[in-house]
Amino acid sequence: MDHGGHEKHAGHSPEMFRNRFFVSLVLTVPILYYEHLFQQWFGYRAMQFPGSEWITPVLAVVIFFYGGWPFVEGARRELAARQPGMMTLVALAISVAFTYSIAVSLGLAGMPFYWELATLVDVMLLGHWMEMLSIQGASRALEHLALLVPPIAHRVTDRGTEDVSISELREGDVVLVRPGEQVPVDGVVEDGTSSVNEAFLTGESRPVMKERGNEVVAGAVNGEGALRVHVTRTGERTTLNQMMRLVRDAQASRSRFQALADRAAYWLTLVALGAGAATAASWAAAGREIAFVVERAVTVLVIACPHALGLAVPLVIVNATSLSASNGILVRNREAFERARDLRIVAFDKTGTLTEGRFVVRGIYADGSGEEEALRLAAGLEASSEHPLARAVVEEGQRRGVRGIAVTDFRAVAGKGVEGRLDGAVYRAGRPEWAEEMGIGVGEAAKRGLSEAAARGESVIALMDKSRMLAVIVLADRVRDSAREAVRQLKEMGVQVVMVTGDAEAVAKTVAQDLRIERYHARVLPQDKSRIVRELRREGPVAFVGDGINDAPALLEADLGVAIGAGTNVAIESADLVLVENDPLDVVRALRLSKATYGKMVQNLFWAAGYNAVAIPMAAGVLSPWRILLSPAAGALLMSLSTVIVAVNAMLLRRVRL
Repeated sequence: MDHGGHEKHAGHSPEMFRNRFFVSLVLTVPILYYEHLFQQWFGYRAMQFPGSEWITPVLAVVIFFYGGWPFVEGARRELAARQPGMMTLVALAISVAFTYSIAVSLGLAGMPFYWELATLVDVMLLGHWMEMLSIQGASRALEHLALLVPPIAHRVTDRGTEDVSISELREGDVVLVRPGEQVPVDGVVEDGTSSVNEAFLTGESRPVMKERGNEVVAGAVNGEGALRVHVTRTGERTTLNQMMRLVRDAQASRSRFQALADRAAYWLTLVALGAGAATAASWAAAGREIAFVVERAVTVLVIACPHALGLAVPLVIVNATSLSASNGILVRNREAFERARDLRIVAFDKTGTLTEGRFVVRGIYADGSGEEEALRLAAGLEASSEHPLARAVVEEGQRRGVRGIAVTDFRAVAGKGVEGRLDGAVYRAGRPEWAEEMGIGVGEAAKRGLSEAAARGESVIALMDKSRMLAVIVLADRVRDSAREAVRQLKEMGVQVVMVTGDAEAVAKTVAQDLRIERYHARVLPQDKSRIVRELRREGPVAFVGDGINDAPALLEADLGVAIGAGTNVAIESADLVLVENDPLDVVRALRLSKATYGKMVQNLFWAAGYNAVAIPMAAGVLSPWRILLSPAAGALLMSLSTVIVAVNAMLLRRVRL
């Protein structure tokens, strides 16, 4: 796998780096034990026996070819692409240190660099293991999308129905979709009436009524009625498969981003190569012996080895992800911290993101009987129904302490509502159009409720007896309590808030006004969400926050994709950040964390690469006229000190208050 375009990791996996890291770490312990410098520092004498002098060289050979070879292969690919970076620098450092050290063991005068070689390989393997863990999983979004389509469909034939594989369906076939089942293919309803939940695909917060002539799409969930669907699109042509293609395209485009450390490593590679070559040439021209020349050049390369650079970003990411997790924010992509630092626009999906994605009763408009009596009758009728609106009515009754009346002769009327006997009288609850069909009267309160609901794009349940409409119960998708505060704080940070939803214009306008969002897009199809994000990006860096399958392409298209944790697996796998607590206010916290994280990364990279401006000239011997010559051991110590400084600075990120 190339994990979303990370060419330096082509063919690599987190498990590979993990295994090589632990094996190399175990082999490093004896090398450190036999290192003369460590014996001097800690005041001990290593155990000696015939052949013990070859323990370190043999273990170094294993570490180089087992632990270090991925970097050599990565360097080969970088050089073939004429883009030298971290892999090239690491491969150069370990190759020079390894070759020179083996030569010293075979008789060349000088000081070997075995412990520097071993620890450099260990640190690089650890850093790249962290990196691979952070980028793994983006490709899983496609797997979750594929799971939405049922493997078997009920095809209608002259002999009845037969269960066939989805791959056997052809355009023109007729399939039966039973209540509660998922639609297997795109098609047009040929017979039947039912409500269909398309929220995963369209963002529509309420089930959509489907009858003869209406289109249904693969992955949608059928409601209470059976549907016979005439197949119009199969395979790659279905809406769901087109969405999978959008996800693939967006994932591929992600390869344009490069890690900050890779860019710094590119320049450090050129500096290290130039400085090493210049050092060797200068001392050779001065007539110094070959051992001294090689020692100076190797010291330059060793001191330029990116121990600190290799950990500058991963160490910050480890601390940032720990801090974010304690605040309910899961980081899936380390590049998110780089891209989020200067966001100008945050685009929110509505359903399930700014709203809870579930219906609640907004108001009851009763004629004659009071609100409580109307709720008592409606809750009694709807208690036997599984419809989302029915559940909202029952929950409202429970919240108010109103007990529904026991219902008898209950019957669900497909596409219209429910009816039954309450206290001996027949009552109905359902679509207002049902009342029109029966020609019953509508009171003033009910008319007012219907008018307000239509203007706001809200759902309505009409409560009726045989002669008149008793009440109208208006239901709406509840706006999250924290959404208003999140919008306010984002505006204070200078970030423009945009709402993008597949819901109706009236619904979108109502929610936008409630949240004081001036800019919104309604009736947006799944494929158009990513287009809108592309257009917004022309105005500046954009974050997109969503929870549905229809949000996956937009999450990947945005500079920063943020998924609500209760959303679908596809949205989560497509995002850079996941909000575990489903709290829009966490978007604000995430932006604050990203700015602090980016600042720490810049500081670490500045030190990790910047200290070379002083260390490399000293390693090259420019101060030798003053009898100041940096030994390889001192160079290694300085290199290690830079790593400690980077680690301490990364730990300071935990003090940031979100």
